[in-house]
Amino acid sequence: MKTTYREAMRSALREALASDPRVFLMGEDVGLYGGAFAVSHGLIQEFGPERVRDTPLSESTFVGAGIGAALNGMRPIVEVMTVNFSMLAMDQVLNNAAALRYMSGGQFHVPLIVRMATGGGRQLAAQHSHSLEGWYAHIPGIRVLMPATVADARGMLLAALQQLDPVFIFEHATLYPMEEDIDGWAGPCDIDHAAVRRVGGDITLVTYGGSLGKTLAAAEALVVDGIEAEVIDLRTLRPLDMATVLESVGRTHRVVIVDEAWRTAGLSAEVSAQIMEGAFNQLDWPVVRVCGAEVPAPYAKHMEDAALPQPAAVVAAVKEMLA
Repeated sequence: MKTTYREAMRSALREALASDPRVFLMGEDVGLYGGAFAVSHGLIQEFGPERVRDTPLSESTFVGAGIGAALNGMRPIVEVMTVNFSMLAMDQVLNNAAALRYMSGGQFHVPLIVRMATGGGRQLAAQHSHSLEGWYAHIPGIRVLMPATVADARGMLLAALQQLDPVFIFEHATLYPMEEDIDGWAGPCDIDHAAVRRVGGDITLVTYGGSLGKTLAAAEALVVDGIEAEVIDLRTLRPLDMATVLESVGRTHRVVIVDEAWRTAGLSAEVSAQIMEGAFNQLDWPVVRVCGAEVPAPYAKHMEDAALPQPAAVVAAVKEMLA
């Protein structure tokens, strides 16, 4: 069945709301407006304003309310619209949601899901084009998911609802209209392991989220030169499944990490460090990273494109390693 990423998310939300009375959705414009990215379109008409709640423009307030509801037996799904707005709720995330189980000696769990759009590529300039999921992956006590396919958009949300601790789902905003054939009745998917999206033996390309499509495009372009790249989609950024990455690197002996976020202190640096710790003797070339330019996101289309990782940059990095 051909489905968009947006529709897959909506189908998971609908299934969750219909199957569990503890589940409710809340956030800015999730109700009557149908969500900033139309993910919750029509759900308030189906389930009513008690289950699909529009909130004031106060991220700290409604994320905090979600934490309180989760502590009291509910299963809230909170939408923060875009990742830059989530900075306003970082106290609730870091000092409450992530820490309460540990601070209570395991007496309390926070079964909270927080969804938000992330990433650039839509000409929304410096305040709405961040890729900050790596910041969240730094925090113990939460799980960080980054669905890059339509099937994962549905399956990861359903899997998140089975967790007892907070789950943060980052949805790259350019993916919402993407279409794929999926099983509309499929249940929760694996959120513990990375996925090999393309098999190859010459080089390993590691990526996630909105960069997956570009990385696959680069891998296909490399075939013209007889280079078969293996593409790994990390999928879950915390905890990282480095076993899948290290197994691939052990066969290809070369690796390029493609990450839309800024290079300095980013997720690509963590993945690179763990490769160096776990597979140093198997590398024939230093780990290479293709990342977003370290500037506030430009508004002009040609400048934004230049600031983001593109297939040509990945191809160039691979060819330099294999020259």
